[in-house]
Amino acid sequence: MKEKGKDYRPEYAKYFDHTKLHADATTETIQLFCKQALEYKFAAVCVNPCHVKMVAELLKGSPVKTATVVGFPLGANTTNIKVLETKEAVENGAQEIDMVINIGALKDGNWEYVEKDMSAVIQAAGKADVKVIIETHALTDEEKVKVCKLAEKCGAKFVKTCSGFYGTKGATVEDVALMRKSVSDKVLVKASTGIRTREDADKLIAAGAVRFGSSAGPKVVDGEA
Repeated sequence: MKEKGKDYRPEYAKYFDHTKLHADATTETIQLFCKQALEYKFAAVCVNPCHVKMVAELLKGSPVKTATVVGFPLGANTTNIKVLETKEAVENGAQEIDMVINIGALKDGNWEYVEKDMSAVIQAAGKADVKVIIETHALTDEEKVKVCKLAEKCGAKFVKTCSGFYGTKGATVEDVALMRKSVSDKVLVKASTGIRTREDADKLIAAGAVRFGSSAGPKVVDGEA
């Protein structure tokens, strides 16, 4: 186990979904992320679907959850494919599902499609918690509010800012605060992308985020960032 520095702050660990979603992520890298998550007691390890079975086995018996993504990163898969992805992920051990909404349908104003797409995934997830990725930088504030309320109506556990693979803008304090105000206390807010320092974390926590999608958890907890 790594020696802890004088600025070690374990209370930050509960906020982090230790995330590795790059296409070149190797088995060795994912195993390292699981090892770190167990050591630091992060909330979850979030990986691409192909790694779910391995991650679930590595985290078995621990409080660290196995999370994966569906319809990722563009949200443009058909609903049937998203449902199949979700069911397979849960069967392989996923406890949390981060799904991307159909952004094009939302921008078309086809809210019926967006709702059915979300509802189908949430239903397919069963007992697994679903985090709905709304891709904040693609939406107006009015659209952000409306889709967050729709996610709550459909039974989502979280609303999440963005995938990190669309555009260049990550989570902002303003978006997190708006999302927090748009849903009841039953729904949680996850901030994703660009959370690299303790200062970033503190600002987003104050705005209402209770989870982060980031690979910087170790540095934040250790006080190195």
